[in-house]
Amino acid sequence: TRIPFKLNQNQALLTFEEEEVAQRLTKMGKHAVKLDQKTAEVKVVPFTVGMGVKFELHVTISGKKINVSEVPELSIPDDWMRDKLELNFYKSEHGGEGEVENVKYDRKSRTAVITFTRPGATASFVRCTKYPFLVNGRRYKLAVSPSPEAHLEKLQLFSGISRKTILLKGIKEIEDDEESVQDMIEIHFQKPSNGGGETERIKYVSKGAIWVCFEE
Repeated sequence: TRIPFKLNQNQALLTFEEEEVAQRLTKMGKHAVKLDQKTAEVKVVPFTVGMGVKFELHVTISGKKINVSEVPELSIPDDWMRDKLELNFYKSEHGGEGEVENVKYDRKSRTAVITFTRPGATASFVRCTKYPFLVNGRRYKLAVSPSPEAHLEKLQLFSGISRKTILLKGIKEIEDDEESVQDMIEIHFQKPSNGGGETERIKYVSKGAIWVCFEE
């Protein structure tokens, strides 16, 4: 799960391979980090993960509904158009094989959703993308596509404190470029003599702010 986090100016995120290292550094609180010829008092605080969402998305193709688009613009009432669409698909030689239960028609988008009473009635429709539509003595072509149905499962909301990542605050600005400062910070927190350990990743921001994605 990827959770966005705003990393502000003069802050850094540091993730360690071992939880114990991050917890030990957090308990120590402040650290004197040598940045080039200067020493900066850097504060280590727990990295609080913002609200995140986990879920499973399941998509199935409806056996009773089809989506219809490119419905012609005709100067007839909406009720008449619904009736003509229902009659067209009910009588179709290409499929249907059952009574039409409902027709939802939207004039502005020139679309419709046709629902049949019998499950599986749409199987023969989805084999053709263009579909004949006879109305007022004229022949039109409708675009037909399957109607997907989506539902969520195992929805979970969560937040908390990362066990392996720390947030560094109060890093002083120096003339060195951002990458060099990031390397110096990483070297400091990798040394066992400073209470550190092996790191997995680090991101330091010297100016402005950026959004980073934290993987739960």
